[in-house]
Amino acid sequence: MAQGGRTKGKSTLGRRGFMKATAAMGGAFILGNPMSIWAQAQKRISIATGGMGGVYYPMGGGIAAVISKYVPNVEAAAEVTAASVDNCKLVAAKKSDLAIIMGDVGYDAWAGTGKFKEKLPIVNLAVLYPNVTQLVAREGKGIKQVSDLKGKTISTGAPGSGVEIIALRILEANGIDPDKDIKRDRLGASESAGAVKDGKMDAYFWCGGVPTASILDLAASPGMKISLISDADAVPKMTAKYGPVYYKITIPKGTYPGVEQDVAVSAVANLLIAHEAMDDKLVYDILAAIFDHKPELVAIHKQAESIDLKSAVVGSPVPFHKGAIKYFKDKGLDIKT
Repeated sequence: MAQGGRTKGKSTLGRRGFMKATAAMGGAFILGNPMSIWAQAQKRISIATGGMGGVYYPMGGGIAAVISKYVPNVEAAAEVTAASVDNCKLVAAKKSDLAIIMGDVGYDAWAGTGKFKEKLPIVNLAVLYPNVTQLVAREGKGIKQVSDLKGKTISTGAPGSGVEIIALRILEANGIDPDKDIKRDRLGASESAGAVKDGKMDAYFWCGGVPTASILDLAASPGMKISLISDADAVPKMTAKYGPVYYKITIPKGTYPGVEQDVAVSAVANLLIAHEAMDDKLVYDILAAIFDHKPELVAIHKQAESIDLKSAVVGSPVPFHKGAIKYFKDKGLDIKT
């Protein structure tokens, strides 16, 4: 949650500490305004992400780290949340400053459709990377395609998550009623993986970067073999009903232990959003920190390799913030406003 203008250290520094600080600065502040040493207040901003087992949380943590390091007088922190739907609401209510969300959810929030009863004042800062749908099934459960989920116990993602939205849309496109045709749980990535590992669940949906840590851990568990189920055939029906926010992508073989063939799946862009009222210069500086220091993000999660200036302005279903438009135009990019 944004907390601007908090003065750091005034109550604890004391006269001796104050004199040391001003002496170290050559006494310049004393000659001017003696209280101006406190004027450089730290602005705290929060980044709404997702569950601990997905990519949003480590990615958000990396973004928070580069913001804190390279944007003057700003401290950022990543927050664990239920992901996209809740993230849009948190930003709109100014309870979070930034958020990573799925583009389809962002479109619904901006347009006031789907899970949202009214249009939310959100804007996009950048398209970050593809959010890849991963339908993970335990081998031996007879699940080779989406239609085989009928009668199975599956998770469609945590309540309030973008995973849940796309999972329900994929089931709908395949003629599966989530309330009648499956035994449905609503768990996050780590919880779903744990349930499959314990034999309590047959399959689960997850949407995120590739690879996802919780799926890697599940696939590497002793005695465990997983399958990734293709859902790419659902894309035409989903785009026809919900707009051109989905597209097909391939998860290469070998991405996860035991997955020995390429798998065609659906994907949607991941966005970094903010409230439309966020300061233009702050947005500009945040984007500069992210794109100028991308290697530091990659060191935290390899999915950050997909963050690219040219692709950052392509495929957003949500309008861009004014500060983002200026940043990308200054970089020589043609951005639709």
